[in-house]
Amino acid sequence: MTGPSPARVLWQDDLGPRPDEGWSGSVGLRDADIVIVGAGFTGLWTAYHLLVEQPGLGVIVLEAGRIGAGASGRNGGWCTPELPLSLDTVDERHGPGSAHRWRTALVDAVAAVRATLETEQIDARWADGGWLQWCRNAAQRERVEQTVAMYRRHGFGPEALTWMEPEEAASIARATSVVGASFSSQTAALHPARLVHGLAAAVRRRGGLIVEHCTVRELQPHGVLTDFGPIAARWVVRATEGYSARLAASRRSVIPVYSMMIATEPLDNAIWEHIGLSDRTVFNDARHTVIYGQRTADDRLAFGGRGAPYHYGSRIAARFDTHAPTRQHLIDALVDLFPALSGVTVTHHWGGPLGVARDWHPSIGLDTGRGWAWAGGYVGEGVTASALAGRTLADLLTDRASVRTDLPWVGHRSRRWEPEPLRWLGINAMVQIARYADRCDEKASPLPRPIGAVFDRLTGH
Repeated sequence: MTGPSPARVLWQDDLGPRPDEGWSGSVGLRDADIVIVGAGFTGLWTAYHLLVEQPGLGVIVLEAGRIGAGASGRNGGWCTPELPLSLDTVDERHGPGSAHRWRTALVDAVAAVRATLETEQIDARWADGGWLQWCRNAAQRERVEQTVAMYRRHGFGPEALTWMEPEEAASIARATSVVGASFSSQTAALHPARLVHGLAAAVRRRGGLIVEHCTVRELQPHGVLTDFGPIAARWVVRATEGYSARLAASRRSVIPVYSMMIATEPLDNAIWEHIGLSDRTVFNDARHTVIYGQRTADDRLAFGGRGAPYHYGSRIAARFDTHAPTRQHLIDALVDLFPALSGVTVTHHWGGPLGVARDWHPSIGLDTGRGWAWAGGYVGEGVTASALAGRTLADLLTDRASVRTDLPWVGHRSRRWEPEPLRWLGINAMVQIARYADRCDEKASPLPRPIGAVFDRLTGH
């Protein structure tokens, strides 16, 4: 592979001209019923459902940059009902049946996203291709077989997750060294930036105000302090995900961990006939160092992974949006999966911070005394989770009881991350342990038990 063009985000290049230019600075600022901080998926889904349920409600969404400039416009485009925690872990923490209720609500949320695209006529390049996870060594196969068995114990059928032998998996996509796979039909591929901008347009059509380039400096009781002055509200919703570390009120509640992506040039039919993915099935394998990919609507491969360093003090900066070693790691991993791509040009490389709570547990919460609400900590699984979170927040903020308001993440409080330098040492150690664990898997040697225990502790398992 050759290239790159540094800091180019495929989804933003493929967005086209915005019909909604012109909202910036202090335009239209006023007191409101509800002020939402952050114009990404969580903030916009919350605004959308509030305005659907209560037309005429005064809703303002404040965005420090541009709509979808954060993770919502930079992610891998998986609309999946999967959780960052195992189903067993959810039941251990919240009681039997909790995982089934939560994941079932996420399955419903996938369908709700699809329905909203139709209702609001948003072309998010949706594809119901499912999710394929390869096993490429014996250790990965054992873990995935155990996961499929866990899904059965929790009452989920083959549509949620099923085992495939290599020949069956190859009918969907052909990668190297495959010894088995799992498949779920409940995941879809989409274009995340088109979704977030389509949501913003829907919010505006329904009477919501979105103000870009308006930085919130401080959350205050029943209000916020912005660059342009204070705004009062009955409720303030923090929908800042990985950027929460920039606010004093949430500095150590959710930290930013960078995930990086590359995208190839459009691939010709001969390559696609060799690889497969005719239904745009999203894919990964069962390694510890997370990777993820999709075939885009314009026949590129968009491929991402974690492993970039955590930056001391939870720093977020534009210069972190590319990382040459991770870019090369992604190219190597992609060519290892699909050797036919060895001569293909990489046209885009970008990254961005996702939000991680200390126990890897997403949460939705209310502070009635100060008039604050929040949702986040999705650990990279936020495309669907944010849609469910936004609808749940709308229920909570309008005092409407529903099956959503009784889910395990509502009211959950994660303990705060450690102060520096402990979290810098711990998070970057976790990245190195994951890579070491993958090397152990490849050599068919077990991960030393003390190292495994440290890894589980760092990842909240």
